[in-house]
Amino acid sequence: MAAKSKVLREIFGFDSFRAGQEEIVDSLVGGRHVLAVMPTGSGKSLCYQVPALVMGGLAIVVSPLVALMQDQVAALKLAGVAAETINSSASREANVDIWKRVAAGVVRILYMAPERLMTERMISALQKLDVKLIAVDEAHCISQWGASFRPEYEALLGLREAFPAVPIGAFTATADEAARRDIVKKLFGGEAQTYVAGFDRPNIKLTVQAKNNSTKQLMAFLEDHRGESGIVYALSRKSAEEWASHLAANGHRAVAYHAGLSPEQRSEAQDLFMTEKGVIVCATIAFGMGIDKPDVRFVFHADLPSSLDAYYQEIGRAGRDGAPADAHMVFGLGDIGMRRRFIDGNESSDDNKRREHRRLDALVAYCEAPSCRRVSLLAYFGETSDSCGNCDVCLTPGETRDGADEARKVFEVVRQTGGRFGSAHIVDVLTGNANERAVALKHDRLAVFGIGHDRPRGEWQSLVRQLLGAGFLTLDVGGFGGLSLAPKAESLVRGDAEFRYRHHVTRGTKKAARAAVLAAVAEADPRAGALLVRLKALRMTLAKQARVPAYVIFSDKTLIDMAGRVPLTRWDFGEVHGVGAAKQEQFSEVFLRAITSFVRETG
Repeated sequence: MAAKSKVLREIFGFDSFRAGQEEIVDSLVGGRHVLAVMPTGSGKSLCYQVPALVMGGLAIVVSPLVALMQDQVAALKLAGVAAETINSSASREANVDIWKRVAAGVVRILYMAPERLMTERMISALQKLDVKLIAVDEAHCISQWGASFRPEYEALLGLREAFPAVPIGAFTATADEAARRDIVKKLFGGEAQTYVAGFDRPNIKLTVQAKNNSTKQLMAFLEDHRGESGIVYALSRKSAEEWASHLAANGHRAVAYHAGLSPEQRSEAQDLFMTEKGVIVCATIAFGMGIDKPDVRFVFHADLPSSLDAYYQEIGRAGRDGAPADAHMVFGLGDIGMRRRFIDGNESSDDNKRREHRRLDALVAYCEAPSCRRVSLLAYFGETSDSCGNCDVCLTPGETRDGADEARKVFEVVRQTGGRFGSAHIVDVLTGNANERAVALKHDRLAVFGIGHDRPRGEWQSLVRQLLGAGFLTLDVGGFGGLSLAPKAESLVRGDAEFRYRHHVTRGTKKAARAAVLAAVAEADPRAGALLVRLKALRMTLAKQARVPAYVIFSDKTLIDMAGRVPLTRWDFGEVHGVGAAKQEQFSEVFLRAITSFVRETG
């Protein structure tokens, strides 16, 4: 048996690699630098953990979050691997003790944050050791072209010079072509093997809904997700706390998470989410990086994310077990204006601001996509696909129509009102709503007042959004969000451009026809389903005792295989998917006792 296959089977309990993993492992073991872009839940960590154990010596893993490092170290230790992390949450004495074990050659995999690794003292100390591999997790943080640039990651540019003979692997789930080029240039000097796996997560249903009453929209959405784990993303800390309070008051288990909380509060919220079922985290973007909870059933964006890169990364926290999950977003023009003000208020270069505006433009275009959303999302990352059948546009298809006449009416209202009013007022004039503001401005006397009275307000709002998303209108981000005509609008008026729009449809919240994993197992084999319930309860008990997420003990796939096999001996237990030698030694007795008891009780 090849060394890599032996490690895979005996340590991690897997019979074979997933698609794409073996090539990356072979490249690193062969001493080559690698950039691997793989979707969330595809097994990135295994791509550097297996080479680390095959190559011997010491492997350094760079990770941005203490919680993520601690979870991975806990999982490796349970698998019998000598792994440690030196980080700011531990005492100096504990870190010194770990370093002594590293220097003695006892530790095989060491996790560190970039700012702790890239000090002169640490680099000098590591250069004296037998470092065989360096892995950089969340590598998109190194690129200013990425959605989550972190200045401390720039220091990693010195790794190649400090360890010239050591292969470096960079891993991320989110990097478009520009970000990939930037990572390869900075980290590897332009020379690395790049592996880009498919970005598609077909089990995640994509939905975008016009924001009209976000509270009602979220509560209606959650009716289909009671008792399930999920994440609600909000724009501000205050909103995150308000959402958590509102959900808790309405019978949901909800906690807030944002950078304004103390480290202890954030840790408590994350621990609750990772170890308990049915917890909803209401969070800003501070929450999520490195979260590897397999049974997150939904991600709900109550506000517009910052870009398609960020959106893809955030929805990727759902459905990592492969079972159906929902990504639902509500957004309005106010969200776009707020995001543009954030961009313009950043202390960054004009080039970077223009880049961020273009990213936001791509996100708005996705939100207003008149055809399959997945096609639009994957195209952004350079991947082609057919219509998915699992987004709101595919499931509730709305025909596209020639919207040139409607667009001209909007343009004329914008022109006659001076190009300085927001969408709400433009729609008021279109529909002939003689409210106090329209009368005070004498816009009720304009020739265009009421020229769109034959269409409902919601339809005009959708049209305006689609015109903005298609680049026919410009939003004034420096003032108060006024709409003006873009040069493209004149092209349409002249007949040199085309505008097709998706007819506004109010979609209900139909109960999703999902079959949960447990229900599927029970239907196929009621006895196995009953055993699986018992095994999951045992796993949860063990996870709470060890203060680790449940999946660190065993994955759902392992428990399902265990329930199907019904192992009664240590040998049989070792044949279960995902059971390596260390976990066989540590957990066989307690799980076999539970299985034997179940068999006796059920005959």
